[in-house]
Amino acid sequence: MNTTQQTLRINTRARGVAQVTMARPDVFNAFDETMIGELDAAFAQLEADDGVRVIVLAGEGRHFSAGADLQWMQRASQASHTWNLDDARRFAGMLARIDACAKPTVARIQGAALGGGVGLTCVCDIAVAADNASFSVSEARFGILPSVIGPYVTNAVGKRQARRLALSTARIGSAEALSMGLVQQVVPVEQLDGAIDAVVSDLLAGGPNAQREIKQLFSQLQVGPVTAEVRELTAQTIARVRGTAEAREGFDAFLQKRLAGWNPGHES
Repeated sequence: MNTTQQTLRINTRARGVAQVTMARPDVFNAFDETMIGELDAAFAQLEADDGVRVIVLAGEGRHFSAGADLQWMQRASQASHTWNLDDARRFAGMLARIDACAKPTVARIQGAALGGGVGLTCVCDIAVAADNASFSVSEARFGILPSVIGPYVTNAVGKRQARRLALSTARIGSAEALSMGLVQQVVPVEQLDGAIDAVVSDLLAGGPNAQREIKQLFSQLQVGPVTAEVRELTAQTIARVRGTAEAREGFDAFLQKRLAGWNPGHES
């Protein structure tokens, strides 16, 4: 399935892989209210599609995303508080949609990821960057703050690094982004698509129900003491999942030295 929208292209490839491409290369894939709405709707649609296993988020052209469209931000600076609140809630809802997506998500990053582009990086489960990628939490340079993306940046890199990035607005390269956990892999730009394919293949080897359970469980876990409530949550979860048909197929496949039925290579 190939769908072209006003600001996005959505391609569903073989093996149940969907790619959502931000398609405003003339403005470095800066997003406005239209793109926010289309991203929210696209991830809702793909999450509900049983034929989709993995979702890749990409940007067309030389850059991943320059963050907020400056014309949109200029309009916001002249709008009412009510308009700005509704607009910010839509942006927050879109990021929450991607962050909570029940299916694995992968960010494919080349060139610049600025402001909200860093937020999009942080809400994906896995971020793979080209070695020409650069990142900046740049909002303070425009007299605003990274309020909506702040929780996701903090979750990705920790509170102290997040404060440094937001206060300084410094642009960091891919190597530093890797060292702080903003991305999990950096490759030469010409190898980016191959690296994405390898990550996708790893994800497709996992059971789809197990991956949904992983995302649900990990969304409830926090860094800190493992309390009795957390222990009970983890015990209840694994006890329930062990008895599923998917778990039985996974163990049978391992013992029989074959690929599990959900793995696209099992028929080859």
